[in-house]
Amino acid sequence: MIMTIMIFVLYAAQFAVLLMLEHRRQAHLTAWALVILLLPFIGFVAYWIIGRRPAPYRQQTKYPSTSPNESERHFSTNQKSAENQTVCSAIHSSAESFGDMKERFPKLMALIANSPDFLLTNGNQTRVLTNGEETYDVMLKEMSKAKHHIHLDYYTIRGDATGQLFLALLTEKAKRGVEVKIIYDGVGTLKLGSVFLEKLHASGCRTACFAPPFRSLLNRRLNFRNHRKILIIDGVTGFLGGINIGDEYVGHDPKLGFWRDTHLMVKGDSVGELQHLFMEDWEAAAGEAMDRQCSNYFPGHSATGDEKVLIVSSVPSVQEQKIVEVLHSVLMAAQSGILASTPYFIPDPIIAAALAMAARSGIEVKLILPGVSDSKLVLLATLSHVQDMLDAGVRIYRYRKGFIHAKVLIVDDSIASVGSANLDLRSLYSNYELLAFLFDPKPINKLRKDFEDDLKLCEAIDPERFVRRSRKQKVAEGIMHILSPLL
Repeated sequence: MIMTIMIFVLYAAQFAVLLMLEHRRQAHLTAWALVILLLPFIGFVAYWIIGRRPAPYRQQTKYPSTSPNESERHFSTNQKSAENQTVCSAIHSSAESFGDMKERFPKLMALIANSPDFLLTNGNQTRVLTNGEETYDVMLKEMSKAKHHIHLDYYTIRGDATGQLFLALLTEKAKRGVEVKIIYDGVGTLKLGSVFLEKLHASGCRTACFAPPFRSLLNRRLNFRNHRKILIIDGVTGFLGGINIGDEYVGHDPKLGFWRDTHLMVKGDSVGELQHLFMEDWEAAAGEAMDRQCSNYFPGHSATGDEKVLIVSSVPSVQEQKIVEVLHSVLMAAQSGILASTPYFIPDPIIAAALAMAARSGIEVKLILPGVSDSKLVLLATLSHVQDMLDAGVRIYRYRKGFIHAKVLIVDDSIASVGSANLDLRSLYSNYELLAFLFDPKPINKLRKDFEDDLKLCEAIDPERFVRRSRKQKVAEGIMHILSPLL
């Protein structure tokens, strides 16, 4: 009898602890409650190891340092914020140069004006890259010009034919004295062989693993991955978007076939923000600070155009959700149309509500989702959100040529975003992510043309037909809807 009571108390205690720790994340609370209900104690151990939300970013990224001066290890958030505030002040004082943006996007401009973490730069030139082959060609060409440094920060790097192209160029540049630093995620690059890394190190390249699996498992941070894709060359040219380094991004995955993605090349002032992010990630992964006073890292105002770019990054957090805030402010400003493409659609309730509200108010909202997916479970979770969107009037299309991995949002042909963040809870709450918001007609028109070309390769979801899908399909989607925050 006593044993039964003790087991019952421990069983109830699991839910009490879960409620105490996850009351601010209702979706995660429900998902983990189901796991614990189905797998008592085992589910709670799993939650304790991989499910707990992380501590603030600066506390969670302190790895053993190779620097002899411990006081120099940690990148100063306050100092970076102060630097950004100085630049922001100059920008805000001449807000007239941004035309009617204050009237067009009042909430977004208010966010920028009141936070030193948001830096809207005006001296940029961008180029939208529409597929893996084009992206790799441009990247390799730009890296071949490097004179001082090449910095790479990637979720996935593979040792396949595509990886070998990067390996050959990076080792050649390192042997010629170019500083090559590479950050790779411990889970995303789990299959990268040691031979690949040894060749990099032998040539003088330096690498750092972001949150190695075993260490992050012990630190209960295995679930929080660095999903960014950043390349910086000489502090002047930068790349970001959805494309990692691997053969699948040029269509060589036999299961997925053609891979449709979007990447962005930037030149100008916004590259400094990418450099700051790389330095933060390098400190977290390598345990040493980089020289932020190095003029080669920040060559000054290198404006090569007049395009406006806003770089927005996020870290695993409930309190600090910059990407969600910016996305919401942009969506709520929509007046005529919202176009979105995402491989995984498991939206935050705020984002889902903004899309539904826009559609119900007569704004044209179009959403492209994959026809085939790299994860059947994630696809089920994605489809579980489709009915609500259809009921609100959102027009949803499924891409049929292959797998669409592009993460693109276009609002009213006035603002667009490109980056690594999907419209899913993992990207918005559990990953280190990055988006670039664009305001100029040239890149936005290119993104819109690409979207319209993609639509020609899509099949529209018929609301009447979709509602008649099988009971088995609906049950599977319902289960994955509950578990979707854990995917």
